[in-house]
Amino acid sequence: MTTSNFDVLVVGNGAVGSSIAFELASRGLRVAKIGPRTRDLAASTAAGAMLGCFGEVTRLTVEEPNGRAKLGADLKARSLWPEWIQRLSEFGSGDIFSSRGTAVVLNTIGTHEVDTGNFGAIKNALEEHREPYEGIDPKDIPWYNPDELSRALSAIYIPGERSVHVPRLLGHLDEGFRKIGGSDYDAFVTELIFDGDTCQGVRLNDGRALFSSSVVLAAGASSLKLLESFPDVVERIPPMFSGYGVSMIASDAGTVSPQDVIRTPNRAFACGLHSVPRTDSKIYVGGTNVLVNKPREFATIRDLEFLLNCAVFQLNRDLPKAAVERVQVGNRPVPADGFPLVGEVGLNGVVLATGTYRDGLHQSPLLATYVADLLQGVISEADGIFKPFTPVRRPLQIASRGRIIEMATDELIAAAYETHWNVRPEWPDLIRATAPGEFERKADRVHGGITPPPDVLAKMDDAMESRLRSYYAAWADMGVGV
Repeated sequence: MTTSNFDVLVVGNGAVGSSIAFELASRGLRVAKIGPRTRDLAASTAAGAMLGCFGEVTRLTVEEPNGRAKLGADLKARSLWPEWIQRLSEFGSGDIFSSRGTAVVLNTIGTHEVDTGNFGAIKNALEEHREPYEGIDPKDIPWYNPDELSRALSAIYIPGERSVHVPRLLGHLDEGFRKIGGSDYDAFVTELIFDGDTCQGVRLNDGRALFSSSVVLAAGASSLKLLESFPDVVERIPPMFSGYGVSMIASDAGTVSPQDVIRTPNRAFACGLHSVPRTDSKIYVGGTNVLVNKPREFATIRDLEFLLNCAVFQLNRDLPKAAVERVQVGNRPVPADGFPLVGEVGLNGVVLATGTYRDGLHQSPLLATYVADLLQGVISEADGIFKPFTPVRRPLQIASRGRIIEMATDELIAAAYETHWNVRPEWPDLIRATAPGEFERKADRVHGGITPPPDVLAKMDDAMESRLRSYYAAWADMGVGV
């Protein structure tokens, strides 16, 4: 059994963990980055990597203060990407940016409440922040060729919202980290080593111990598992679930190679259907998000079938002729209240950097700078951004219970339309009359007042309910009203 000493240990080698490790090593610190080389189960490897601030906006984003704070973090992160890529460019070849901009389409799939509502929220946010965009004719979007029943009614083009080539990004981060003196460990952490409430290091699955007075947990949806030996800490952190998603890489997907991201607004409890250019002949297609209690390793046939049908009908009806080069599975880290877990946890030497849901890769340069500043005792301009999202926090509620239930019902019906359900016109009204009662009962089972976000409420199973009840009860036992 061997041991090594470092200034900082970074647990996790996805986009967030790799970016933090690279930034710390760039500052002259001795850093170890720990994670399986294959990056199994990570969100980053299956991500479309859209640097989308406004494309991700929903009705809730603009209605709720913490949602607006998250948008502020996204905007700040986007401003850092040109310099970030410039720093990384010396460590690899190939352009890390993979698209020129983003076309957001409002098509005939979905519902007025969700799709049209979120499309309007995107436009309003663009105008509020004076972000350049233009209305475009959907017919003029290169490569976009949907089925007539899924045709777009309207579209906008956002030139400032680009995307990155994930394999190149991670490759540049890995190579840069090694070249500036970082140490990579192809392993996973089985436990944190403590002396009282002070972290001393970590133990790896092969028995080796690595020591440091500073440990950053950036292992995505699995991060909180390493704190389970401190239940009094974990129970005061929002429980984290996995936003399991399926994506694919297709080649020879048409006679015209797309140069822009094409996406719908967020809908149906997910991130909106999207295609992202990877190379001249390859595209990425994604758009699923299923909340589960634990990370998943493989795609279900149902979810893959759903993605393929959506892609063919809503993006390009010639896609059946394309070759599917790879099916990918990722697990987004989703806190119960939907907001990041960034900062100290109340155990000396431990910092969390996770819970970023769909924003982790996009925010990675900002998180890297913020965590490095935090560890070095530097006052960061991001302090104000991440202060509301300190991991040990009382429950945050994004809206009233009635509003959350209303939105969960809207998303449920939107999801049904996206599967091309064929029902009588009166059925949506029947669902609106019955679903809220079921959602109310689910909410009551976890707490009399606090209600989780619509996607968590709708997908909550027994295990998720139990974890939420424990979290709410922990704060109530402390005499804090929740």
